[in-house]
Amino acid sequence: MAKRVTGPEIEKLIQLLAKVPGLGPRSARRAALHLVKKKDQLLGPLADAMGEAHRKVRICSCCGNVDTIDPCTVCSDERRDHSVLIVVEDVSDLWALERAGAMNAAYHVLGGTLSPLDGVGPDDLNIKGLVQRVANGGVRELIIAVNATVEGQTTAHYITDQLEGMEVKITRLAHGVPVGGELDYLDEGTLVAALRSRTSI
Repeated sequence: MAKRVTGPEIEKLIQLLAKVPGLGPRSARRAALHLVKKKDQLLGPLADAMGEAHRKVRICSCCGNVDTIDPCTVCSDERRDHSVLIVVEDVSDLWALERAGAMNAAYHVLGGTLSPLDGVGPDDLNIKGLVQRVANGGVRELIIAVNATVEGQTTAHYITDQLEGMEVKITRLAHGVPVGGELDYLDEGTLVAALRSRTSI
């Protein structure tokens, strides 16, 4: 059994940091040590920021985004084209699309994908809210931007079925060769998707 080299407060900090995605036990120890060494410049302000975030963070009742206001900053932005709705699995996908800056549209966060093996059904996701938003009118295009996994495709098909008969154009992200990618290094599934999603030039 390893001997303890710090007090319980620092050990707790390390254990909590180790639960952050991308940080294992060793990285958590290094991060905790850095924070403790820079107590006044980093640890104090970080603790204050985390406490404030804990008090103020909300889930947007409209789209499912994470923000400190409800409706969120994205939904409240009148400069966006709210007639185009991008459907994503998670908030991290919304943030990734926003970083790319490709479209000035609105979003809808599902909160995951359908996965019967994991016990995730339609009622566990924000699909009813999506159907209601489309049924309320004003949405002319729905862009399904879910991951190219079996669960993602199943979710996309389910959403398409739920919106059948509604006057909305449903599109999805193209799949295939990434920008800068070389054909020799791609798997067969990606190559097949690229050929099926080919476009005119």
